[in-house]
Amino acid sequence: MLFIDHGRICERIARHHAAPSPQQVRDILAKARELRGIDADEVLVLCRVVDNDLLEELFSTARFVKQQIYGNRLVLFAPLYVSNLCANECLYCAFRKSNTLVRRKALSQEEIARETEVLLHQGHKRILLVAGEAYPAEGISYIFRSIETIYKVTIPRARIRRINVNIAPLSVEEFRELHACKIGTYQLFQETYHEPTYRKLHPRGPKADYEYRLTAMDRAFTAGFDDVGIGILFGLYDWRYEVLALLSHIEHLEKTFGIGPHTISVPRLEPAEGAPLSMCPPFPVSDDAFKKIIAILRLAVPYTGIILSTRETPSMRRESLSLGVSQISAGSRTNPGGYSSTSSSEQFSLGDTRPLLEVIKDIVAQGYIPSFCTACYRLGRVGKDFMELAKPGLIKKHCLPNAIFTFAEYLEDFADNDLKNRGNTLIDTMITMDIDTDPLRSKVRENLQKIAAGERDLYF
Repeated sequence: MLFIDHGRICERIARHHAAPSPQQVRDILAKARELRGIDADEVLVLCRVVDNDLLEELFSTARFVKQQIYGNRLVLFAPLYVSNLCANECLYCAFRKSNTLVRRKALSQEEIARETEVLLHQGHKRILLVAGEAYPAEGISYIFRSIETIYKVTIPRARIRRINVNIAPLSVEEFRELHACKIGTYQLFQETYHEPTYRKLHPRGPKADYEYRLTAMDRAFTAGFDDVGIGILFGLYDWRYEVLALLSHIEHLEKTFGIGPHTISVPRLEPAEGAPLSMCPPFPVSDDAFKKIIAILRLAVPYTGIILSTRETPSMRRESLSLGVSQISAGSRTNPGGYSSTSSSEQFSLGDTRPLLEVIKDIVAQGYIPSFCTACYRLGRVGKDFMELAKPGLIKKHCLPNAIFTFAEYLEDFADNDLKNRGNTLIDTMITMDIDTDPLRSKVRENLQKIAAGERDLYF
């Protein structure tokens, strides 16, 4: 595709072959602190940083940018796999069509409702619906019905407030139908932007069409979506190439539609049953390189959310939060029915298998407010409208109070006494230190009293 210029990316990488000077690096970091992003050549300079002192300056800058834009909020969600049926032959994935080791399952609507209820009882309010790239006989309508089912499930004081969706790329008309289901973000990973590698690793099935997948976000925006999420499966090709191609994709979307992706996901290839290639990644990404990737992306696209999955270990997730991650999955299962049974196979191995409660305790101990907020979706602060508030720093005036409200709900309804005590202390500290006007502090405390009295789903 024209907007992924293979030759230009390779030429840029070849040009940046030497370790940069400290002054070069510091000039770029100073520019990044202005919160306007950095360009591809500047990204490549930072990719070459190996000196420990300069690396710490890079990480410190990423922490500064993350704090300025997102503060100490961390959004939590859970994936809900409704099916592992698949028509593709991705060589790294357990769900690939020819893998006879996988127990196939497409959940019935009753089973989807049961999975949703389990997640609600854990305290989740945001779900990412995931499906293999094939559907039961009813086709794409299966996904639309599944979304409807999830939204209908309620337990006392709780329901799923927003569904994001990660499914196969669609036509413009199908995207319009999906958009009508009132979902939040449509998410799709290119896996690798390097076309020869892509074609080698996806030899058969609809996913073998590199260009159709690459242009999915164009069709989603054309169909009316405001928010999309893109991503790379790191380990399939040279991570420097992938990062530059990802930025080219973002640049194309911004030029064409006036808005880039709402989120970027950064999964690393993990072992998957019946997929030998996953056991030995062609281009393994070390922990140190992975942290550098997250930090560089935070500087390059400061207002875009970065999502970290439970592929990573608890220790890696802890280290990554301050470097730029703004959303994490928690308590995840990657097999259909995995929250209520073990009747089907997982897509890949998990590095963090802790339940939601333990994850929340951990992030509270690090000073983060867990957020289940969905206010922006429901008030129309999405796409360009979200960015118009984010870039001047105004979105925090909405996001921090709303994060506090959803965390207070969790403390009232699902936390043990230890977390309640620590969580309420953190909330008090955030109100005092991070909310900068007395009227807003009063409004927040007023809503917290309402939540303690039993009201739910308060936001502004």
